[in-house]
Amino acid sequence: MSIHPWIGGALLVAGLISLPSAAIAQDTSTLRAIETEGQERSAERRENQVTVDDVHEATRRLVDDYRAELKIVEGLETYIRMLDQQISSQKSEIATLQTSITDVAVIERQILPLMSRMIDGLEKFVALDVPFLPDERGKRIDDLRELLSRSDVTVAEKSRRVFEAYQIESDYGRTIEAYRAKLDVDAASFDADFLRIGRVALMYRTVGDERLGYWDVAAGRWESLPNSPYRRLMDQGLKVARQEIAPELLTIPLNLSNVEAAQ
Repeated sequence: MSIHPWIGGALLVAGLISLPSAAIAQDTSTLRAIETEGQERSAERRENQVTVDDVHEATRRLVDDYRAELKIVEGLETYIRMLDQQISSQKSEIATLQTSITDVAVIERQILPLMSRMIDGLEKFVALDVPFLPDERGKRIDDLRELLSRSDVTVAEKSRRVFEAYQIESDYGRTIEAYRAKLDVDAASFDADFLRIGRVALMYRTVGDERLGYWDVAAGRWESLPNSPYRRLMDQGLKVARQEIAPELLTIPLNLSNVEAAQ
């Protein structure tokens, strides 16, 4: 069978035209495959980057936590060193306190008998002194003896009270005082106003009849005083002691030999 030349040429041309279309289709398929692979690799890289970022963030957190723990450890080490120093200092203080306690026990054994002797000496002094405020001074001594026997009072407080009593007795020698009390003379008792000038003079004026007298230190007894000039001087002295008038020079009797001569 023969083919017309024209038809054969057309077929040849159609075959030649179909060859590039097939190649293009094949290339398009390849490109799509490459594109798909690229997209898959890109997605994989993104996933890997996310993983890397997560690992980096986790590592950074671990490093931050580690540094924070290091600071805590350093703080604890410093605190432990300070505690060691405090413990060492406390041990030294304990040793010092133990020594002090031992010393205090020794001192207490020595100071209590000393205070007892001081109270005895104070009692003898008051008994030999000018007889002013006998009840008050006697009660102070009795209170000291009672205080010395108490177990609920510290040695320091006992010592303070004993020295305070000595200070009060010392102050009597530098002060002037007026007070009212009972006076026992010749088996009789009277209410009287007393005027004490230091320990130099102790005078009285009875309430009611206003008799005058004074304590004669040399004789150790009460003696009478004449009204003139001692009534005026007694009034003046009482006012000075009560701060009713300004302090001024006073004339006082010292013993029997100069009572009449004193002006």
